[in-house]
Amino acid sequence: MKTMSYEEKYKMMTETPVNRLIPRLAVPTIISMLTTSIYNMADTFFVSQLSTSASGAVGVNFSLMAMIQAIGFTLGMGSGNYMSRMLGAKEQGRAQNACSTAVYTAFVLGLVLAVFGISNIDWLVQALGATQTIAPYAKDYGRYILLAAPYMTVSFVFNNHLRSQGNAALSMIGITTGGILNVILDPVLIFGLDMGISGAAIATIFSQFVSFMILLTLVIRSKNVLKPLPHYFTFQGWVYKEILAAGMPTLGRQGLASAASVLLNVAASGFGDAAVAAMSIVTRIMMFINSALIGFGQGFQPVCGFNFGAGRYDRVLEAYFFCRRVAFVFLLTMGVIMFAISTPMMHLFRKDDAEVIRIGSAALKMQCCLLPFQSYVIMGNMLAQSIGYSFRATLTAVSKQGLFFVPAILILPRLFGVTGLELAQPVADALTFMLTWVVITMVVKELRRMVQKDADE
Repeated sequence: MKTMSYEEKYKMMTETPVNRLIPRLAVPTIISMLTTSIYNMADTFFVSQLSTSASGAVGVNFSLMAMIQAIGFTLGMGSGNYMSRMLGAKEQGRAQNACSTAVYTAFVLGLVLAVFGISNIDWLVQALGATQTIAPYAKDYGRYILLAAPYMTVSFVFNNHLRSQGNAALSMIGITTGGILNVILDPVLIFGLDMGISGAAIATIFSQFVSFMILLTLVIRSKNVLKPLPHYFTFQGWVYKEILAAGMPTLGRQGLASAASVLLNVAASGFGDAAVAAMSIVTRIMMFINSALIGFGQGFQPVCGFNFGAGRYDRVLEAYFFCRRVAFVFLLTMGVIMFAISTPMMHLFRKDDAEVIRIGSAALKMQCCLLPFQSYVIMGNMLAQSIGYSFRATLTAVSKQGLFFVPAILILPRLFGVTGLELAQPVADALTFMLTWVVITMVVKELRRMVQKDADE
């Protein structure tokens, strides 16, 4: 695949009309995000055919997957956003330091998580919300996922690095190949070789390994792509400061997604395995929808970072408003569709368990009602993160799954039972939208002042 020189890439990112540039960059990232979501959807679908308890175990281990993703995405998006700004400012040396440091740090942290998790697997699955009947399945699945943690974290970093440099099509190749392989292997290992839930886990980690090897090869062999060369790795504080400053919103979003998943499992377990399974399925469905929007937003982020670094604040605003309009229309459409087919959708996963269908369809309908407003939350958060407004980006990122969801999931189920369990996420989404609207309105005003200042000069 032909790659552009840095000069060609700089011109493309700062001069191509945003309504053509962003879709061009976004299509590969949308495919990558949807494929990543399919990893989880495929496991949930096929494992759900085994039993309700097995389906709940996938939900429990989603929290573990979220921890791995939190490491990879925090370091990958943090360094990637910084790399975009430095490449836009034509400071390639600093971009190279961030690239190498993020990759090796991700591997070490993934290794630490693997060793700790496997050594404490019994305690871990209980802490993640497994009931006594779900725990055996959760342990079988979790052990394999932990083995893959070191290279999974690095894969997430590679994916974000390629995207941040305007090479989203390259990252799509590795992610998509692994996703297709995972969907093929799931039924073969689970049912064909009678491996049960362990087969689902093995399919996932093998597919992730294939993705990792493809991404590694693309990074090494592609021209004009920054490579994780050991001599650029550094323990200097400024590198980690820049990576974490840009990555904190992602850490807040991904880390709290893991914590929220644990709290959801714990709260749901009080109403039985059916509630755990139902909420797990609903979470996967909503993640699948949002993953398309996040993929679209990730096509926006390098454009935003490059142009902010180049002082083209007018293009930053133009790109933001374009993406927000597209996102709202997409989520409104998906919300209406999923609301209408909520019961058949739940039936597809657990047709033999009426309680799973009842709880899940109600929760799915409630979340669909708030879905269009996620366009403001996600795009606003990505705007603030991409231009280095770390505090405001972190505040909006942690509100959805932390600031508002945690009290909602702790209080509402106690007051309203299963209905409170179903209401927790919609309530958190509504409050997050209101907070984000206030914060991002101020960011937009500041960018407009920058544009006006440039015009006056």
